[in-house]
Amino acid sequence: MRAIIAEDNALLRDGLALLLTDNDIDIVGSVDNATDLLDTVAACHPDLVIADVRMPPTHTNEGILAAIAIRRDQPEVAVLVLSQWVELTYARQLLAPNPAKIGYLLKDRVMRSRDFVEAARRVAVGGTALDPDVVRALLAGPSADPGLQRLTDRERSVLALLAEGRSNQAIAVSLHLAIRSVEKNIASIFTKLNLPNDSSDHRRVLAVLRYLSPHNNSSKDH
Repeated sequence: MRAIIAEDNALLRDGLALLLTDNDIDIVGSVDNATDLLDTVAACHPDLVIADVRMPPTHTNEGILAAIAIRRDQPEVAVLVLSQWVELTYARQLLAPNPAKIGYLLKDRVMRSRDFVEAARRVAVGGTALDPDVVRALLAGPSADPGLQRLTDRERSVLALLAEGRSNQAIAVSLHLAIRSVEKNIASIFTKLNLPNDSSDHRRVLAVLRYLSPHNNSSKDH
């Protein structure tokens, strides 16, 4: 795996590079601003970009805007963004076009090195890694989607864990359920959301990001 790191904090940037290198991930670029990030991605064609949401010069939204541009122009490149807190509007923009190859983690999760490396690998191979706080924020607003409104509390709990990228086994452990019960809940979610009989992994992500459809966004932004 070939990765680029974009982080203006030199200590964190170097720490991430060391962590990933120790786990057999090749760092082909390390930058501290969004402009250099876009240039390096265009030149190196990495498998994965890890980018801070806020970078110079204004430290507001340069990193997330660069991530959105990468997803738009080079969708084959996986993107994992890091943030101090949930930037909900930008998270929706990043996730909406195609939920595959996307990660959004809060920076305190980086301290859990094993979880972070697993998230990076999952995103790079086409999966999703969403911080639990991101999932809660995304699902908190009112929804006009009748499919989501039909979900039981248990199904919503399963849905939130799906969004974090949890396996069926991990969901079973977290919710103290049998694997068969988890599978039944997931099947029920797919049915209630009327998701097409596509690959299971794709439907898992589509289920949790269903609210991102345009007719739901207006009610959620108020």
